[in-house]
Amino acid sequence: MINQQYQQCAETCAACAIACNQCAIACLGEKEVMHLKKCIQLDLECAVICQAAADLLNMNSLYINEICNLCITVCNACADECEKHISMEHCKRCAEACRNCAKECSWMVTGKVELEEHSL
Repeated sequence: MINQQYQQCAETCAACAIACNQCAIACLGEKEVMHLKKCIQLDLECAVICQAAADLLNMNSLYINEICNLCITVCNACADECEKHISMEHCKRCAEACRNCAKECSWMVTGKVELEEHSL
């Protein structure tokens, strides 16, 4: 059974994955799509990492710290890029979701969230 802290982080990661996918799709519909190439790439990568993090958290993975650290890195990179295009609502929402996800994952790895011991 997943503990409450894992569940909250998993839900935040899943929401971020959705926001990133929505942002990538919306960016593809913009007039200056070539200027959004890096944003789209990071959106797609972030969505995959966040969904993987959500799935692993839901499984009480032994690798939560590692996946959360990677998630923090990718979410912050995605948010940094989306913030360059903050005038577009989809990039603004994505950046906010990425910052929230990085914050939740940071709590998981820094000990602000009490982690359960895993036993085999």
